[in-house]
Amino acid sequence: MTIALAGNPNIGKSTLFNNFTGLNQHVGNWPGKTVELAVGKSIFEGEKIIIVDLPGTYSLTANSPEEIIARDYILSNKADAVIVLVDATNLERNLYFVRQTAELTNKVVVALNMMDIVE
Repeated sequence: MTIALAGNPNIGKSTLFNNFTGLNQHVGNWPGKTVELAVGKSIFEGEKIIIVDLPGTYSLTANSPEEIIARDYILSNKADAVIVLVDATNLERNLYFVRQTAELTNKVVVALNMMDIVE
């Protein structure tokens, strides 16, 4: 099984990737930190899961290198699921990305992040 992590920049994708895989993908507190995809493995209930950390982007219109990498990976249909991390403190901006992702694939799972700081 292959799972892709997608979403806006600085949302926690690389942190989640590190937690799932035990790897140490560098995490930074600025947009554009991940500009290529990272691949790691995890075992869950005896099943090998491949986790792909996609670059953070606000859109999948494919104008920047990050958008092209993320969009092309989602369109490749290599992932069995695309987990879109959503910043619970800024739903409007993040749901735009969710909608764009859902237009490319029907394998979308939405995960709310930053619930601890939502007002």
